Amino acid sequence: MRHLSRMTAPHWLALYAGLILAWAAVWAASVPSNWGAALRDLCLTPAAQVGLPGLVVMWLIMSAAMMLPTALPAFATHDDIADTQGTGGGARLVAGYGVIWIGFAVIAAGVQMLAARAGVAESVWLAAALLILAGGYQFSAIKEACLSKCRQPLTFFMQHWDEGPWRMGLRLGATCLGCCWALMALGLIGGTMSLGFMALATLLMTLEKLTRGTLVPSAIGLACLTGAGYLIGGTL
Repeated sequence: MRHLSRMTAPHWLALYAGLILAWAAVWAASVPSNWGAALRDLCLTPAAQVGLPGLVVMWLIMSAAMMLPTALPAFATHDDIADTQGTGGGARLVAGYGVIWIGFAVIAAGVQMLAARAGVAESVWLAAALLILAGGYQFSAIKEACLSKCRQPLTFFMQHWDEGPWRMGLRLGATCLGCCWALMALGLIGGTMSLGFMALATLLMTLEKLTRGTLVPSAIGLACLTGAGYLIGGTL
């Protein structure tokens, strides 16, 4: 009963609503219908014409849709510990986590705007460079360290519990960002608000966190590097 009552807590209801609304927005922007016409038109408009605020909104939707599913086990683990200690703080944890990804959305939107204004947004070389960056990062020590923490939320919270939920939320968000930013950045070439890209990326990032070992991260890295080689080979 404790688990059921926790799932109706305000921060959990907000998480459910955020997930549903984010994926509904992505679906509406991808499927021809009157419901998502305005959002779909926004997504199809060149980035330079959309403007920074519009791009930030799209990256916020993408971040919520793709990252919240991967963070749900960590949020649940925090509440398990809080239940045993008779404390709360789940809302502050989620808020801290969200602040980090809001910052990422602003930075990603700014990079996309700069690329559009420089006329390189559709460049094959930019796409290849991003794939090489994402592929190489999969084998980096930073990626491994961040992924290790994401895979062990219980250990993470026990190490930082004294910091309080707000700071732990910030730290969890930063760790999650360190794990996934390079794959998220592929949205610059995979398509902003692309249903196919987002579904695949969400699946891969979730698998990374739910599995052990280096098989999944290495496979993703090799796939990115292979894609980069294909693009470069096609231009030569």
